[in-house]
Parts: sequence; structure tokens; C-alpha cells
Amino acid sequence: SAAITAASSAISPVIPPGTNLILYALIANVAVGAMFLAAYTPGILMAVALMIPVHIIALKRNYTPSRDKRASFGEIFKQFIKSIWSLFIPFGIIMGMRFGLFTPTEAGAVAVFFSIIVGFFVYKELKPKHIPLILMDTVKGTGAVMAIIASAKVFGYYLTLERIPQLITEFLLNMTSSPIVLLMVINLLLLFVGMFLEGGAALVILAPLLVPAVLSFGIDPIHFGMIFIVNIMIGGLTPPFGSMMFTVCTIVNVKLEDFIKEVWPFIAALIVVLIVLTYSEGLALFTYNLFS
Repeated sequence: SAAITAASSAISPVIPPGTNLILYALIANVAVGAMFLAAYTPGILMAVALMIPVHIIALKRNYTPSRDKRASFGEIFKQFIKSIWSLFIPFGIIMGMRFGLFTPTEAGAVAVFFSIIVGFFVYKELKPKHIPLILMDTVKGTGAVMAIIASAKVFGYYLTLERIPQLITEFLLNMTSSPIVLLMVINLLLLFVGMFLEGGAALVILAPLLVPAVLSFGIDPIHFGMIFIVNIMIGGLTPPFGSMMFTVCTIVNVKLEDFIKEVWPFIAALIVVLIVLTYSEGLALFTYNLFS
């Protein structure tokens, strides 16, 4: 269970409104709304891919379901109606930005307002005493993200000043003229880096270096953003220093060697998704092309 919990947590930063999507958009100078639209396809593919090893392992180990019979259509529909208000929030954010009803910054305020209304008056689980705790958590999370963004801007300015992106582009052009080979090399690099660095840090350090290079090869920056983020999420599951691996093992008190033994089928499934996304731009950008 620890392995599938960690593996499935790799989907969260990919699904809008993930922080990594916003961070990449700022670094690569692409629209946040475009990143949000494009991210649905990778997220769905990752979820489906993880279901396959879960099903196979459950059959091999004779795991029994938590209920005796399948949920009826009526039960599924009832639960869908109960959750529709929550599901509307991310969908409303994406559509609102896409049709110009509000900016990404205003979308955050809209989401907060709608969440408060739903929490207080629809689900009635949110109480006034919860507000101070929510504000404290928000300040901590926002502070961390703003620190990363500020660091990324300073780092990007330094790289531009020293012409580092141009030097890397020249090096890659001398190494290969094939976008296919370039993406393979970058995938290997990002998977390796993800084993040692947290996702936000990897974005800050490597995105300003790699984005100009991939643009010179004619690779769509939004497509590359999907590849980049999925890569570093997979790396976070991988020994020896994957951040998600250590976090889950610490919380659920699982031995590292036991986790490593169980997580490989899920890593393999996610790598298959990564390969598909890398070499099938049309599929990777399906939802973006559909709604843009």
C-alpha cells in the first residue's frame, strides 16, 4: 500500500492546478492556462497505467475487495452528484481562465471563495474555527512557492547574463541533430536528477537551461513541460534519494528495502507513460488541442 500511495502521489503535481505546472509556465514563459489544459492527458494516462499493476498484483496475491458486490449505477450516480460541487472547482478554474473570465491570479481568489461557500453551506464540514488553521497553512505553502519562484527568476537572470542556455544549446546541437535522440537524453538526465532533487528545485535549476535548447529543436514548450514534470515525479519515487519514497516510508513506518521491492512495477508503468508522452506529441497535447 505504501508503494501505490507513493506512486499515485506522482499524479497530483501533474493534475491542475499543480504548483509545478505554474512554476514551469513562469520559467518557460508559457500560459498557465495552456499548461493546465495540457496536463489532463498525462494525468489520466498515469492513473490508467497504475491501475494495471494494481490489478495484476491483486489477482496474484488473492486480495479480496472491500465489498461483496459491485456498486450499482444508482450508487455511482448518487456519489457523483454529492461530489459534483467539489469537481466543479478545478474545472471552473480551467474554463474560466481559458475563456478569459479571469486571470490565473484571480482564479485563485475565485477558487477560495467558491471553496468556502461549498465547505460552509453545501457539505457543512467547514467551521469558523478552521479558518485560522487554513490561513496558516496557506501562508506557509505560498511562502515556499514564492521563494522558489523568486529564486528561479534570479537564477534565470544569471544564466542569461552568462549565456549558459546558448552554450548548452550549442553543445546539444553538436551532439545530435535529432529531436528524438535529444528527448531520450533529456529523459535520462531528468530521471537521474529526480532521484536526488525535489521537483521544484529540479525545475528551478534545469528548466531555464533546457527550455531554450528544446525550442531550438522545434519542440513545443508545452509538450516539453509535460515531459519534464512527469520525469521528475517518477524520479521522486526512485532510489537512492527519491523525495516521495522517503516521505511515504517515514509516515507509514515502512522499511526502505521493502518499499523499493514493491514500487518497481509502478515505476515501470509510469515510465511506459513517459515514453508514450515523449514520442507522441498529439496524444500528450490532446486535451490542450481539444479545448484551445
